[in-house]
Amino acid sequence: MRMATALSVAVLAAGGIGHAVVTGLDTGITRVDPFKDMKNRPQAGTGMNVLVVGTDGRDRITAEEKKKYRLGGAPCRCTDTVLLVHISEDRERASVVSLPRDSYAELPAHTDQNSGERHRAHPVKLNAAYSEGGPALTVRTVEAMTRVKIDHYLEVDFTSFMRTVDAVGGVQICTAKPVEDSYTGLRLAAGTHELDGGQALQYVRSRHIDGAADIGRMQRQQKFLAALVDRLTSGGVLFNPVRFREVATTLLGSVRADEGFGTDQLLALAKAMRGFTPASSEFVSVPVGDVDFPVKGIGSTVKWDASRAQKLFAAVREDRPLASRTDPARKKPQATVVEVAPKTIRVQVYNGTRIDGLGRKVDDALRATGFDTTRTPLSGSGPVRTRTLIEYDPRWDRSAKSLATALPGAELKAVPGRGGTLRVTAGSAYTGVTAVRAETAPARGPFEAVTGDQVVCP
Repeated sequence: MRMATALSVAVLAAGGIGHAVVTGLDTGITRVDPFKDMKNRPQAGTGMNVLVVGTDGRDRITAEEKKKYRLGGAPCRCTDTVLLVHISEDRERASVVSLPRDSYAELPAHTDQNSGERHRAHPVKLNAAYSEGGPALTVRTVEAMTRVKIDHYLEVDFTSFMRTVDAVGGVQICTAKPVEDSYTGLRLAAGTHELDGGQALQYVRSRHIDGAADIGRMQRQQKFLAALVDRLTSGGVLFNPVRFREVATTLLGSVRADEGFGTDQLLALAKAMRGFTPASSEFVSVPVGDVDFPVKGIGSTVKWDASRAQKLFAAVREDRPLASRTDPARKKPQATVVEVAPKTIRVQVYNGTRIDGLGRKVDDALRATGFDTTRTPLSGSGPVRTRTLIEYDPRWDRSAKSLATALPGAELKAVPGRGGTLRVTAGSAYTGVTAVRAETAPARGPFEAVTGDQVVCP
């Protein structure tokens, strides 16, 4: 028994987190029963499925924080965010599926938790499930829409969100252009930012930055989650028992969860995530068929693409990756985020030197990075150049700046009337092309999923 005990302790110590560290953490969780009296549930799949909902909870935030982060108004009993999180059976992959809160949904027959009235099945927006029937009706509705059996339920409010971000030391977010939302007060200049809890809350709540509205907001939420995974796995939280307990205590101190989510699950997840990196996580939004589907008495809803959504949730049930993976040995260098996607930038390359083949070399390098080159480099006219020159029409100045990021040290020259094709004249000081990508990473696989390493800061 002593040998067995010693071995167990050694295993837990090697895992970085032990029962002694997590014991008692679950006593701070407020318990709910989201599975009470549920019948005709979907068949269990492989892996573990957690329904994570973000609720309002502004009544638990200080008056100063309400003013600073634009959280005025009365709290609502609603879900601001709905995520289906799938942890693979081998605990080596986490798939996060964003469900738009305005998704068209049909609530099953239920008793309204506010009025006590019995309601027949009726159409609503997805976030109304929580308003009418709390966690139980939310789980029933999501299971009916996805046919994915939910194993655990986790409810996070504004308070626990902000405190958790602060506990891990903030998260790093990159943006290729300034972003501003007058509703949440979010203001970020182009570049890299360390966001504290309040700023992170503004970032994930903003939906008035551009025309993408709620879809854009979900993409920012996915970037935030990838950045959080990056901070957890690279910042020593999972390897430091004291820090892990601090972060876990902060998070669990103001969440609600089902009875089955406790110490053992925390320990298993923490040990499983020891090998996690941002590339271990993948993010996808439910395929949408109509972003403005009108419903009488409800207004505009988001209608899913039924066929593609069915295939997505089948992959979740079968524990299949949602994003295609590349061979790690052939992994491309991390790319610098630029405002304009390289694939939308047309480039004509000229060789401004006497170096044979330099034009072809630059054209190939730019095309490999994603730029739309002509594939027919030409010989430049005029004197031999040392410094590479980028000539552009002023109307395409943002494209020129993105191209200049890929060609460090290049000179920019505005040429009115040049048109949409940018001209690159390679100089003898050319040393290579820096990999760049648009802020919104290219999707992978049939479900347009992205992996965490694609959306974190380079």
